[in-house]
Amino acid sequence: MEEVSCALEVDVNGEETFLVDKSILSSFSCRISKLFSKSTESNSKLKVIFYDFPGGAKGFELMARFCYNNGKIQITPLNISVLHSIAHYMEMTKDASGNGTLVEQTDNSIEEIGYWSWSELVVALKQCQILIPTAISSVLLEKCLDFTVAKMVSVCDESSSISSPDSSVFRHSCDTKSTESGKHSSSRPNWWFEDLTFLNQYLLEKLIKEMLSRKFDQLTISRFLFHYQKARSSGADFNKKLRITETVIDLLFLLDWNFVSCKSLFSILRVAMGLKLSKCSRDKLESMIGVQLDQANLDNLLIPSPPGINSLYDVNLVLRFLKLFLLGGDSWVSVARMRKVANLIDLYMSEVAPDPSLRPSKLVALAIAVPDSGRDSYDGIYRAMDMYLEIHPRLSEEEKMKICCALNYEKLSSEACKHLAQNSKFPCRTTIKALVSQQRKHIKSQCNTEKENKDKLLEKEKEQVVVYAKTLNFPTGNEDLREHLQGMQWRVMELEKICSKMQTQMAKVIKSKVTSSSSGSTKSLPWLCS
Repeated sequence: MEEVSCALEVDVNGEETFLVDKSILSSFSCRISKLFSKSTESNSKLKVIFYDFPGGAKGFELMARFCYNNGKIQITPLNISVLHSIAHYMEMTKDASGNGTLVEQTDNSIEEIGYWSWSELVVALKQCQILIPTAISSVLLEKCLDFTVAKMVSVCDESSSISSPDSSVFRHSCDTKSTESGKHSSSRPNWWFEDLTFLNQYLLEKLIKEMLSRKFDQLTISRFLFHYQKARSSGADFNKKLRITETVIDLLFLLDWNFVSCKSLFSILRVAMGLKLSKCSRDKLESMIGVQLDQANLDNLLIPSPPGINSLYDVNLVLRFLKLFLLGGDSWVSVARMRKVANLIDLYMSEVAPDPSLRPSKLVALAIAVPDSGRDSYDGIYRAMDMYLEIHPRLSEEEKMKICCALNYEKLSSEACKHLAQNSKFPCRTTIKALVSQQRKHIKSQCNTEKENKDKLLEKEKEQVVVYAKTLNFPTGNEDLREHLQGMQWRVMELEKICSKMQTQMAKVIKSKVTSSSSGSTKSLPWLCS
């Protein structure tokens, strides 16, 4: 290449070397002017090396084109990120042409960002991500995120009035996947998921916080985060997968947990099992699952034990879930939710009871974790204990008694009590308690039956009195006669009661007299009955 006057050799990030005219670049860049302001060798060949030039070699070409074209360049959403970063990096605040500095031109273009289409915003965000950390210090990144979220909010708010992607409110490019997303924006709340999956963890965090500040639908946010975690973790190496998972957990934790799917949280938990999550992220994940434990199913809880623990399933993890669920107390956990969790733990106990490595203390901890008031029946716990004792026949009597102490015999069904009373696997004292409980239930049942019979008899007598009263016809105008007849009616009823008692006494006396006659003694009847 033929050497030009005041030639400047520029090494851009080690990618490529350019030979340019120093004076031309200096007329627009204060940084170049400062570098060679003390140089006296105007015709000598100079060299400068940049290690972090925005946009690399292509970015330098854009800047050189701007300078050699006398401060003129077409600024579009496709190159504004690079040009804006270069303008600030090279301190291009000099205007040798009257067309305005590069800083001014890019700033003016940024002000028009509100008119960009969705696909143009996505491209700008991608460029900002590539230019990090250079783009972080500029307003472009903040504006791109701001208008990206604003566009999504507008789509949600106006979806009912937008019939096509070519409406006056939204414009979508035809050369990106964003176009296809836009075509279905009015019918699918997740139309933007794929377009923004490219975001790194830094930009993802800024995006979610911006969405929260604008009161964006949190259910949609949580679904996007789960989609992001699944898409970005696929094929990622260990360290990258760890960073992605921790970032998603931290952002989900910022949401209202009522909008976070319990099933999806368990999916992340299973991914996290193979990663070394920080204690903070693990605690956050367990907290979100724990408060929604009533939405889990048995398969969710059957999580293998971590390395170093002999038992098949991670019982300690389930106990932590239970503790977190109960932290709110009775005022926070409804009876219906408590019942669901109790039933779930009964199923879980039956599943883990056959594990030969499960310690008795863990079975007891599961049995007593749910408050007694949260259970209608202890039959499920009894069945789990029965299986456990069958698999662990060598337990001492003391260990068996500790297990059985978790049973509430009053909440065992009659069938379970009967089975327990004859179950040789349980200690003798336990079977005795079952017999006592069974007898109590029987007596209580008899008492309830007698009470029901008495109540029915009393109700029948009341009905008879009412019927008897209805058979009496009173003259409408004679209130005295009405009251007199009602009084006679009640006196008749009292006499009937006395007569009934007298008949009972007479039967007893006659029986007594017959007995006395047979023994040779005589007694006179009471005066009333003689």
